[in-house]
Amino acid sequence: MAGETILTIVGNLTADPELRTTGTGTQVCGFTIASTPRVWNRQANQYEDGQSLFMRCSAWRDLAGHCAQSLSKGMRVIATGQLSQRSYQAQDGTNRTVVEMTVDEIGPSLRYATAQVTKQGGRNGCQGGGTYGNPNGQPPQPPQQTTPPPASDPWANGGSGHTPDMFAADTGDPEF
Repeated sequence: MAGETILTIVGNLTADPELRTTGTGTQVCGFTIASTPRVWNRQANQYEDGQSLFMRCSAWRDLAGHCAQSLSKGMRVIATGQLSQRSYQAQDGTNRTVVEMTVDEIGPSLRYATAQVTKQGGRNGCQGGGTYGNPNGQPPQPPQQTTPPPASDPWANGGSGHTPDMFAADTGDPEF
């Protein structure tokens, strides 16, 4: 939709996500992401923390369940979603305004950690489902090779991208 404010935030979860179900049976997961900028102070010759941002977030439907299963307090995450503002009247009668993010995508940050991903089943082969884009629901299979590749084909040795004699000292890492 046009005119929406899209935000990406990187930070740590302040608590375990809270999974609830609405009266209509829709799942919603609420959590807060804390993000603190760090800047280098040349005079002190050290990093200093800036003012922390605490962004209240909500994820809906299947994403809500995935967040509740996968995320936990202290985990560093990257989240993208729509920023929204709403006003309400508090119990003491004061008017208050909050800014929240409705999460579209979220995942762990792999900068300082690793993750194990498990694909979840979906509905009718839609995005996020377990069909891998194939109507029969199976992961894509490599094409069957009927003739041997020519000797000059650098991709012929199992997809590694180079033949063993192409680099003198092959460490398995790309050269940059």
